[in-house]
Amino acid sequence: MKSPKEINTEKLLLDYVKDNTIVSRLLHILIADPEIEALQDYANSVSIVRLGYNDHGPVHMKLVTSNALKILDLLKKADVQTSLEKEGTGSLEDSYCAVVLGSYLHDIGMSLTRQDHELFSMTLALPIIERTLDKLGLTSFNQRAVIKAMTCECIIGHMASRKIHSIEAGIVLIADGCDMKKGRARVPMELNTDAKIGDIHKYSANSIKSVSIAAGKEKPVRIDVLMDSDVGFFQVEEVLMGKINMSPAKPFISLYAQSGDKEAKRYL
Repeated sequence: MKSPKEINTEKLLLDYVKDNTIVSRLLHILIADPEIEALQDYANSVSIVRLGYNDHGPVHMKLVTSNALKILDLLKKADVQTSLEKEGTGSLEDSYCAVVLGSYLHDIGMSLTRQDHELFSMTLALPIIERTLDKLGLTSFNQRAVIKAMTCECIIGHMASRKIHSIEAGIVLIADGCDMKKGRARVPMELNTDAKIGDIHKYSANSIKSVSIAAGKEKPVRIDVLMDSDVGFFQVEEVLMGKINMSPAKPFISLYAQSGDKEAKRYL
């Protein structure tokens, strides 16, 4: 059964894309897929209960999808072409499909294990991608191959541990890094109270009040991180900046972080 938070996140996501026909159709297909829902729920259980990590379930994957769409929309408004557009291998719609599929499925591999979970996510996602493209009515072998390959790059690139080269995959990488506010660490902190190495990740995440993605003045996309205490800078510098630095979309991103009432620090 879906939690109230998941239902609300889903509603906000669908409301956001209601004027984008292809993305709206795609998201309705993904949300209605029972296997995806089961994999996302189980991935979250493995992540939180078995491994003691933070949220890697349906809410997280929907939030990352929302973040990715916001970034892609802002780049589109700034006349920044996606890699598929620039290289002439696909359309903007194809890029949207790959970004949504990659974002929505990027962490289902957490249902197996943490190590190399992005590779397991890709493996589990392949048959889902095929049937989803069937339901979308896409029959061109070329179009399907391009969307599938780009989706896989989006998935395997989201950990910033493998070099990626497309704007699309770079968008998903940054979108994943932007989901780091305190609600994502709440349950692990309640379940795991014993001190252990790595706690800085959950405590730093728990200090993040909000992460906003909006149009920037210096660059097309501005990311603002607000935090309760300075420990949140660890999350910005060690997690988000690490992902932005590995992203082909980095030239289009400005990043600011602010702790309490102090002056905001500009990173990019």
